[in-house]
Amino acid sequence: MNKSIKLKAQEDRKVFFEKFMPDYKRFDHEANKIVAPFKVRATVNAGLEPYAGPWGDQQIAHLLKRTLVGLTKEELNTAKSMTREQLVELLLTPTQKPDPPVNDYNNPDEGIEDPEIPFGQPWITGTNNIESDVQGQRVVSLKAWWLKNLITPSMSIHEKMIFFWHNHLAIEFWGVFSGTWLYEYLDKMRTHALGNFKSLMRAITIDRAMLIYLNGFLNNKFAPDENFARELQELFCIGKNADPHYTEGDVQMAAKILTGWTINYDDPQMGRVFFPPWHDESDKQFSSFYGNRLIRGRSGPGAGDAELDELLDMIFDHQETALFICRKLYRFFVYTDIDPTTEIEVIEPLAQIMRDNNYEITPVLRSLFNSAHFFDQANYGVAIKSPMDFLLGLWRTLDLKIPESYGLTENFAVNVSTYYIMGGLGIELGDPPNVAGFPAWYQLPSYDRLWITTSTIAPRGLHTDSMVYWGLWNMIEPITMDVLAFAKKMDNPEDPNALIDEILLLVHGIPLTEVQKQNLKNALLTGQADSYWTEAWNAYINDPNDEMKRSNIENRLKWTLQLILQQAECQLT
Repeated sequence: MNKSIKLKAQEDRKVFFEKFMPDYKRFDHEANKIVAPFKVRATVNAGLEPYAGPWGDQQIAHLLKRTLVGLTKEELNTAKSMTREQLVELLLTPTQKPDPPVNDYNNPDEGIEDPEIPFGQPWITGTNNIESDVQGQRVVSLKAWWLKNLITPSMSIHEKMIFFWHNHLAIEFWGVFSGTWLYEYLDKMRTHALGNFKSLMRAITIDRAMLIYLNGFLNNKFAPDENFARELQELFCIGKNADPHYTEGDVQMAAKILTGWTINYDDPQMGRVFFPPWHDESDKQFSSFYGNRLIRGRSGPGAGDAELDELLDMIFDHQETALFICRKLYRFFVYTDIDPTTEIEVIEPLAQIMRDNNYEITPVLRSLFNSAHFFDQANYGVAIKSPMDFLLGLWRTLDLKIPESYGLTENFAVNVSTYYIMGGLGIELGDPPNVAGFPAWYQLPSYDRLWITTSTIAPRGLHTDSMVYWGLWNMIEPITMDVLAFAKKMDNPEDPNALIDEILLLVHGIPLTEVQKQNLKNALLTGQADSYWTEAWNAYINDPNDEMKRSNIENRLKWTLQLILQQAECQLT
């Protein structure tokens, strides 16, 4: 990045925080961080009682933007015909399982050819003992397939929940380096995304990818490995802030319970197995944090399953597990900072709902998304969009389309390029920085402010400019939006005021002032009367093949949309 662009990015970041964070004091460019407190959201006194306020465009857009990846005009129109309860139920409806990823990576010109799986065929049954460059291509193919699922039209929270669980039960794809095992890992997330957290936790504990990532496959009675046992409590179920806290002894006892789960390298598929000779058969005594629970040691083929079930029963019997996961859900879907009022009025009742429903996730989300708390005005536009919500969300909102003429190879190239772009903005799909996930969802005190840095704010603007003007970069050819088709989707595109309002509703997190909207209208009309736009639009609609009429409308739309997408409000959700 040259000096002028870097300085512009620093100034943009400063303006952003001064505008939306009035307590902003100073941005330390050398340290690349804010060195003053952030303004926090106003206290929300509403709790989980059903929302009884207005049900209109603003409320619908707020719900859809938080639960989907971006918001399309078609989705907004569909939601308008529903009650709040009906829309929430639709959002909580699981989607059908997509077809598995296929070999879309063969490229003879670059010497890449899978020796096992023909081009166009699913590779998830392939073995792991093949050359590393092909295995690497399968990992890339899986990431591209996952990204495609995220931008595929759907009015369900399902895909976003898969990402939530991946961020919560994080692994690093390049650390595991097995397309088959990573697909299994994602498939478990899909199966349990809207189901039972305890069932998901059990499945992921002995998942092959997780066994590799956190060294569980090496855990044996001769040298117990505490890695997964520690994260099971610290990051996955209990958290660090319980008072009193679980002990180091509890970590050691859990590690002993998990001994014996490993990978069978004699199997071409390298299947997961329980190997009894590696299992610690001694009794496991836990601390008072867990009620001094004693888990009896067992032997034989069923020992691993039996002791694992008892361990999870013990952890999930503790009230901190429900509280911890409800806080994670709240930070992901509502707001990062949880004040004492929110803890009492929202988190604790949600945790009780979770326990009452034996750790089913859907009842918790149903209560949250129907609540007066969720729809309190203080929760609108208080979160900075993640790179997923920003980049992929705008892909969906602006209706970027991969050409229908593209085959597997071209689609693969476009999706791979897009996930690389998203990686540059802060989320490399499948590869968080570590087992804790992406810092913006857990790192005090900054949280989502971490998405806006001198390295990301300028590229965000450049990528939105690209979508509007010359196309989002990829290895084949840029993918651009059709601004005329986008405008035609609006209810009243011939009315400049209504047109701007409808676009702002789709892409911005909070409403603009009348002065800001007037500035946008001035850009659209170049200072002319409203009737000028109406006449020009109708002239184009009546004669769409006239180049002058078409380009007049198109150029004005592009300029106005560029300004809209570069406003700070576009960064918020």
